[in-house]
Amino acid sequence: MTAFPLTWLYAPGDRPHVVAKALTCGADIVVVDLEDAVDPDRKAYARAATAELLAEPPPVPVHVRVNALDSPWAGQDLTAVAPAPGLCALRLPKITSPAEVVRIAGHAVPAGLPLYALLETALGVEQAYAVATAHPSLRGIALGEADLRADLGVCDDAGLDWSRSRVIVAARAAGLPPPAQSVHPDVRDLEGLVASCAHGRALGFLGRAAVHPRQLPVIERAFLPTEEEIEQAETIVKAAATEPGAQALPDGRFIDTAVVTAAQRTLSLARRR
Repeated sequence: MTAFPLTWLYAPGDRPHVVAKALTCGADIVVVDLEDAVDPDRKAYARAATAELLAEPPPVPVHVRVNALDSPWAGQDLTAVAPAPGLCALRLPKITSPAEVVRIAGHAVPAGLPLYALLETALGVEQAYAVATAHPSLRGIALGEADLRADLGVCDDAGLDWSRSRVIVAARAAGLPPPAQSVHPDVRDLEGLVASCAHGRALGFLGRAAVHPRQLPVIERAFLPTEEEIEQAETIVKAAATEPGAQALPDGRFIDTAVVTAAQRTLSLARRR
């Protein structure tokens, strides 16, 4: 898996043919969903099909989003898929406290299995940093914006920006990677997706979840550095190598260690181009 995954493609666990297609679409990570995308009467089939898929390592890293921990299905999900050889990580929905993460990491899954917590309620957002630092097995946090929007009664997209920033700051404060942006639900609205990704990138998200393969190239382009950003980063890194320490470039820009670190990350991302 790339060091900077940018695309996370969701596929419903009760449709194995859709999952098989998702594995060939170029996503950095495929997320097999056992939760919202699966009707209650299909949960058992989705769980069994996913366990069968993960009996051997698939060609693309696969995460599984299990059902909410307080649901009737979560325990069975964990028992079926957590030990699977092909599973790369579990995504835990509707997390509201660090205790939930500790309980899963300590008792319900193999030691060291990477976990990702999805914060989908006001309480979850308020607990963002506590969740992010709950256990060493936790490798990332992210928002579930559809549920959060309903919980907050938010009608305008801008109403989620405070929560987005809260989760981004909590992740970085905990030493976790920048979160991936939540899905853009209208798969036909690619122009809206472009604009939304640009806004998300400006806030500090890195990459985005998708619900359709046609969204993948749009997301990747949006989060990759531009030619101008690459050129600026190369200038900064070259200057730092020539003269270590804080300095002013000929064009007046001031650079220091933090600026150089950001430039190095830009060049790492640029290698995906």
